[in-house]
Amino acid sequence: MARTTDHRRATAERNVEAILDAAEALLARGAAATTTAVAAEAGVSRVTLYAHFPTREALVEAVVARAVERASAALDAVEPNRGPPLEALDRLVAAGWTELDRHRAMAQTASEHLGAAAMRAAHRSVFERIAALVERGREEGAFRRDLPVDWLVTSCLSLIHACGDEVRAGRLDAADAPGVLQATMRSLFAGENVPQ
Repeated sequence: MARTTDHRRATAERNVEAILDAAEALLARGAAATTTAVAAEAGVSRVTLYAHFPTREALVEAVVARAVERASAALDAVEPNRGPPLEALDRLVAAGWTELDRHRAMAQTASEHLGAAAMRAAHRSVFERIAALVERGREEGAFRRDLPVDWLVTSCLSLIHACGDEVRAGRLDAADAPGVLQATMRSLFAGENVPQ
């Protein structure tokens, strides 16, 4: 019985990954990630898709959650605990922008289909990493103390997503986005202490 259970679990895990990969691929191609299209792309039945993701919103949440996990790993890879806080902020913002730019279509879909609570929940791990950097920057005297930590982090995430909106709208070149974001974040986080 245990072997049958393990086989079913492994099959279910493969199906979930295939479904998430399919939704991500469709979005990356600019195609509509309808349940029918996702099931066909993943090579599973709609019944299987609905067994794992009963609504389109549940599917979008899962796709976003997986992308945010990758973003969290990318943020960890730039070592936000190393070096001066402003330099760490630059690395964090560049890595965050790279991840958002890579998942541009997914970000657009998420903003259209997920509510604020779902978006906050999905971004919790990223939020925590940025908050830790803000706290370290404050302790070292590099970041401002006159604004709440949560506000600075929320502003940071909102600006990264707003930058994505500007790029999608053609008002900002994607190549310029990291520098624009870094300059904006330095000013926001350091206040009057930002080096010129």
